[in-house]
Amino acid sequence: MNIVVNSAQPRLFPTVESVTVYEQPLSERMRTFLRLEYLFQSIRDGMERGNPADARNAIVNMIDVADQLARTDIKGELIKEIERYTNTISGLRHNPAVNQSTLEHTLSRLEPILAILKSNACQPGLRLRQNEIVAQVRQRLAIPGGTCSFDLPAFHYWLHRPLTQRDAQLQDWMQDLRIIEDAVHTVLKLVRESAPSRHLAADNGFYQQQLDPATACQIVRVVVADADDLYPEISGGKHRFTIRFVRHTDVNARAQVVQNTVWFELRCCSL
Repeated sequence: MNIVVNSAQPRLFPTVESVTVYEQPLSERMRTFLRLEYLFQSIRDGMERGNPADARNAIVNMIDVADQLARTDIKGELIKEIERYTNTISGLRHNPAVNQSTLEHTLSRLEPILAILKSNACQPGLRLRQNEIVAQVRQRLAIPGGTCSFDLPAFHYWLHRPLTQRDAQLQDWMQDLRIIEDAVHTVLKLVRESAPSRHLAADNGFYQQQLDPATACQIVRVVVADADDLYPEISGGKHRFTIRFVRHTDVNARAQVVQNTVWFELRCCSL
């Protein structure tokens, strides 16, 4: 039995000190966007730390982004998604239940991104693909330890230039990818904010929900209290999704399905 609780849970909300959010994309488009978000976050982390090893990791993640852009029409997918959001939000302009200030602010954020993406001059990842050092790094990534100093002396030389020089180059390469980062961030932010939170209980650690085919759920978000010492395994498709909570008491052993009732927060995000 799945129990819906309308008020805050006395144990999980709001007394809990920390929580972890788990997300499961239910469409290939959202899966791609979430992976890009992860790569962009890794790039930012590498650029902020500033040492040679982190600069290397930032470049490797930039290459992953550029390769993904070359293999898949990410720009076209983002244009389709943003156009759909723009049409949906614009249709609410005369709805008295909608905050018009928030609506206009959202449109003012979407429209410039859409204009840049549609521009013929927008070729994200081109600078990376045309750079000789980056091309050398890309060729060696499939080899374990292939970017060692003796394999790529030019790359080793670049990594040990002064921080200001490395940072300027990383910023230049990142500027070429910035429009994709902004678009992915904006799309995911709107999707995540599209649904209210519900506080639920999963009996015997299991929860299942049927989905309305007319309102496609794009991302399932599950929030769990860290103190509960468990995590969800989420699976789903167009018609339903399931959540099974498991506990990993020993990293050397198989995780065990929780047998008790688990309280959690759920959002079924769709826009």
